[in-house]
Amino acid sequence: MIQTIAVIGAGTMGHAIAGCFAMYGYTVRILETFDAVRNDCMNKIRTQYEFLKKEGMSYPVHIEASLENIIMCDNMELAVTDADYIIEAIPENLELKLQLFDDLDRYAKKEAIFASNTSSLSFESMTAKLSTERKTRTMICHWYNPAHIMPLVELSFFGNMEEDVYKEVEDMYRKIEKRPARVRKDIPGLLANRIQQGIAREVFSLIEMGAADPEDIDAALKFGPAFRYATTGQLEVADFGGLDIWCAVGDNLLSVMDNSTCANPKLRKKVEEGKLGFKTGQGFFEYPEEKKQEIQEAFNRRLLTQLKASKNF
Repeated sequence: MIQTIAVIGAGTMGHAIAGCFAMYGYTVRILETFDAVRNDCMNKIRTQYEFLKKEGMSYPVHIEASLENIIMCDNMELAVTDADYIIEAIPENLELKLQLFDDLDRYAKKEAIFASNTSSLSFESMTAKLSTERKTRTMICHWYNPAHIMPLVELSFFGNMEEDVYKEVEDMYRKIEKRPARVRKDIPGLLANRIQQGIAREVFSLIEMGAADPEDIDAALKFGPAFRYATTGQLEVADFGGLDIWCAVGDNLLSVMDNSTCANPKLRKKVEEGKLGFKTGQGFFEYPEEKKQEIQEAFNRRLLTQLKASKNF
């Protein structure tokens, strides 16, 4: 039974993942070797709890009690020795993850379940140094950002793990009110990122060809396909629309849509200019420094509105 959790890395994803588990009563140890990140971690988690509480979420958000469930660590042995479930959220660098799993193997108990929050690296490449036995208790558990709001968690089931071990992890995620999606093949991007990149490719292409302004392209998505996607998956949408119609439209449109195999030149130019979006203050839209907190909270508030609605499905 999973009771104690270790989270490796307290960055963008790691601190929020840890906060979710702590909120539901799990004992959580966070390993972070960078002093500045480690020292700011608890403040970030507290801020997220306060936001959820202010917005009236029905989570068991008892802020002080939840924070007391978290132990900050700068030593791997202390962080993972007694952990039942260990999830890493370090940078997407294969060499770093290979070394991390090798280190975890030395300190963690044999019953511990290892997990990676990777969104792009293959399971086989990351676990190459692990024994066959250890791999039977190792998986990908990919959260979506922001982790304290987004319900999706993609869980790998690639044939290396017994059903009962997988179910133990899946049940844990359901207990913290996440929506697991079982992924059966070790493919780059898993499910959600591949779907998202398919949409993004066409959106960036429409910008590049000057088909519409950014506001109108986003409006077409938000109040068209994404309006349905908030409650209905693509396969259900196709069934309701008629598979014969979807087949005909596919024949008519797919040949004239973007089929690039690399990032869009318009997107690459933005990156080269240092216009990286919200974090730099400019991307396809403007984000003035003095309004960033307000914009971020408004963004998260929209997600919370959808999260509240999704509890009915």
